[in-house]
Amino acid sequence: MREGATRRGFLMRGLAGVGTLALAGCHSVSQQPWADPLLRSAEALTKRVQRLFAGDHALAQEFTKADIAPVFRANGTLDPGTAEYRAQAQSNFANWRVTVGGLVEHPLSLSMAQLRKMPSRTQITRHDCVEGWSCIGEWTGVQMSHILALAGPKQNARYVVFYCADPMTDTNGDGINDSDFYYESLDMVEATHPQTLLAYDLNGQPLDIAHGAPVRVRAERQLGYKQPKYVKAVALVESLDKIGGGKGGYWEDQGYNWWGGI
Repeated sequence: MREGATRRGFLMRGLAGVGTLALAGCHSVSQQPWADPLLRSAEALTKRVQRLFAGDHALAQEFTKADIAPVFRANGTLDPGTAEYRAQAQSNFANWRVTVGGLVEHPLSLSMAQLRKMPSRTQITRHDCVEGWSCIGEWTGVQMSHILALAGPKQNARYVVFYCADPMTDTNGDGINDSDFYYESLDMVEATHPQTLLAYDLNGQPLDIAHGAPVRVRAERQLGYKQPKYVKAVALVESLDKIGGGKGGYWEDQGYNWWGGI
């Protein structure tokens, strides 16, 4: 192996270790006053190094049909469980719409029928969960780059935020606030990556509830928590500071890294 390649591999492994410190359950470390700026600095450096060596639009590895797992393990929420979601599921999501707004020239409201009529991409990729497991499946959906092109991002749009239907609090009552639902974000580079999809099929079949029906994000260069399910709305924003806890996602607000690159 060439010396340059050896040094590069060592550097990226080291940065990955530092950047994922908060994900390893080290809450006693991550909650120290000095830890947040340190972890954010390491996270930003990991992101820059990955893009320096891999490139903004380098593809994640794709596999063959022979590699597809017999059963694709579901991550995160397995059923939103709200009355609104149950009603949508009973109608086979005929009335489900994904809105696209925020810093766009042309706000959109897309039905599942409209999404399925758009140009599609199918890819066989590996899902990597922060819990330590992986699984290979075939995903079909619309490239986010196509949807964003239709919406026309404004010049100051820097992030794409995804709002979902799965509440992260007790759903027995009626007092669920918008802030209680799962949300996640990507920067414009990851959102427009060729393998970043609003996916509606898994292994040739419409998504079931456990896997995010009727539509979820696939961002193949990111860990599983960066790929939200049950997507209802997409918003382009300039800053994440005033959204949720200001960290860019539900789990980030709990201490995870915003940059979930793999």
